[in-house]
Amino acid sequence: MNILALIPARGGSKGIPKKNITPFCGRPLIAQTIETARNAGVFNRIVVSTDDAKIAEVANECGAEVPFMRPSKLAGDEIKDFPVFQRALRWLIDHQDWHTDIVVGLRPTNPLRTVDDIKLGLEKFASGDFESLRSACIAEHHPYRMVRIKDNVAQPLLPEEAPIIPYRRQELPDIYRWNGLVDIMWARNFLTDNTMFGNRIGVLITPRNRSIDIDDPFDLVQAEAAFKSALEGF
Repeated sequence: MNILALIPARGGSKGIPKKNITPFCGRPLIAQTIETARNAGVFNRIVVSTDDAKIAEVANECGAEVPFMRPSKLAGDEIKDFPVFQRALRWLIDHQDWHTDIVVGLRPTNPLRTVDDIKLGLEKFASGDFESLRSACIAEHHPYRMVRIKDNVAQPLLPEEAPIIPYRRQELPDIYRWNGLVDIMWARNFLTDNTMFGNRIGVLITPRNRSIDIDDPFDLVQAEAAFKSALEGF
């Protein structure tokens, strides 16, 4: 089967201008994702979807393809991933007669993913009856300990399951959050089923210390520190 790595990297970003090519440990941020995808050795193609000429130039220099430029109507802050991925797959079919079976979404703002994340995700996806598979980690903050404020009075966020009592950590059920390291989907989700993830979503559990999605300068500092620590063996 054909497997496509699709890297969404629009030019507009507010927290960090030109975030996807901002310096990360001495090179453009997107370079880390492209290098990991190439080193995985599992992809037939590695394609970057961007509306920005400079990002396209950097992506090409790093060994990815940019066969098309994303239209501006699909590059705004409010645009979700589904139409971006759907348009990329249809462009490759319509303009190059190239079809993929599996799409692996790799966000450049998650630079701490590893080759093993990609390979293990694909292995688990292939072994189960899933419409998609996403990576997740243990949530930093448990919803049982969260409250809403109404009329200056605290109310539990999950009233039926979490009355306001001082839960001990050991008593709390495990709760996970999606972390964006790896998203794996059938191409048919986008082309015929009009969905991105479907209903049967497999989960690849990954460590929380690599689950940093860079959105602002503080995230960038944390991610660089975690990356350097990993290189040093900590």
